Amino acid sequence: MNTIWIVMPILIVLMFLLGTELNKEAFVNVARHPKAVALGMTGQIILLPAIAFALAWLLEVPPVYFMGLVLVACCPGGSSSNVFSMLAKGDVALSVTLTAVSSIVTLFTLPVIMELTSHIVSHNAGISIELPVGKLLVQNIVLLFVPLMAGWLFRRRNPMLAEKVSRVLNKLAFPALMTLALLFFLQYTQEIIDNFRLIGMACGLLILASMACSSLLARVGRLTDAVRRTIVIEVGMQNAAQAIAIATSPFIFNSGEMAIPAIIYALLMNVILLLYLLKFNYSN
Repeated sequence: MNTIWIVMPILIVLMFLLGTELNKEAFVNVARHPKAVALGMTGQIILLPAIAFALAWLLEVPPVYFMGLVLVACCPGGSSSNVFSMLAKGDVALSVTLTAVSSIVTLFTLPVIMELTSHIVSHNAGISIELPVGKLLVQNIVLLFVPLMAGWLFRRRNPMLAEKVSRVLNKLAFPALMTLALLFFLQYTQEIIDNFRLIGMACGLLILASMACSSLLARVGRLTDAVRRTIVIEVGMQNAAQAIAIATSPFIFNSGEMAIPAIIYALLMNVILLLYLLKFNYSN
């Protein structure tokens, strides 16, 4: 069974949830905190894919997992990052802003980065990896942009009901992602076990390096501690469901193996960021 038929509804619900969290404050934040938004976007759109590419190259990750690692680095975190920012006593409004803006921007940057990566990997591995850019853009619009805008319009028309729906969906989001991870693990158990050491190392280093670099960016920009924690979480958390949807889509890559880095990243991401929260709460 192709997991795309499981991940698509989950991704649509997650993006709808993000849309219900958008309000006037989220858009005003772009003008109010241009430096914070710019640095956060730099970390998400440029820094993270660049680190993923460098790590995959240095660790000599096989082509299909090389593509998968860069792919998950191109998919900015969803609504879960907003919850983590709240727990870290960060700037939640900024978190929502960064998540929403990056989700829209990556509709266009993701195809460009993945197209470049596929050419480089194909050339060096002596294989042919084709990326149907048009289909990728259409799928992203349908699965990301449309439900995001639907959630935003729903909030505008029914703010009180949207608040209730958001609370319910927030409780369901994490269990849904873990269920997806479990189903995917059961389907690709042997491949995950055989490659966990290499891909786990690559994903772990990617998360830690991106968090460290984004923290440095925030310090150089002289941002407040709350904003710095928000940017660290936003850059460290990725939308694994989006990466899985692209990797397994029969219209794009149609590869379950390419989605394995996203699954491993999602598991390690939650563990590392929970430890980050514990460290923060303990030191305060």
